[in-house]
Amino acid sequence: MAIDETVRQHKYTLDESEMPTAWYNIIPDLPSPPPPPLHPGTHEPVGPEDLMPLFPMALIMQEVSQDRYIEIPGAVQDIYRQWRPSPLFRAHKLEKALDTPARIYYKYEGVSPAGSHKTNTSVPQAYYNAVEGITKLTTETGAGQWGTALAFACALFGLECEIWQVGASYDAKPYRRLMMEAFGGEVHRSPSDLTAAGRML
Repeated sequence: MAIDETVRQHKYTLDESEMPTAWYNIIPDLPSPPPPPLHPGTHEPVGPEDLMPLFPMALIMQEVSQDRYIEIPGAVQDIYRQWRPSPLFRAHKLEKALDTPARIYYKYEGVSPAGSHKTNTSVPQAYYNAVEGITKLTTETGAGQWGTALAFACALFGLECEIWQVGASYDAKPYRRLMMEAFGGEVHRSPSDLTAAGRML
């Protein structure tokens, strides 16, 4: 086998000064707006009042915003800088294996404290809830990545975090549960006799 001695650039990183200060909202650039979400009970388009029990108003307003760019709060930008900009890699060997002229790149988000890209949304969600006076967030998680990301974000803003994890993953991935708990999350196996639905199973 011939060994390729070519030296290439594999990793691309931005300077922190090049990080975006706004989120891009694709809605204004679509040819037509997506249909509105429907209320599960009435099958009518949901309004802000339907979403208020679930989301802080700032996130509801972002959901319906027609602005192309939405400013990232300074506190969120500061937290992002703990691990972002995350590196971009070029997959030279995959390109060669596929015998393609295409350039293939992938973003590595495992550098975040929770180990996934999910902190990119858990941090602002926890931030906006904290700003509006919410003191506890409750969520579900499958393998545990989302639960870990939200537990991490809640810890940053002094929020309690209760997590319901799919039973099979809860049993098979004890270290993921320990990570959620290390960030202050209270983790329950689901289904559970702690809920009416769980007790019926």
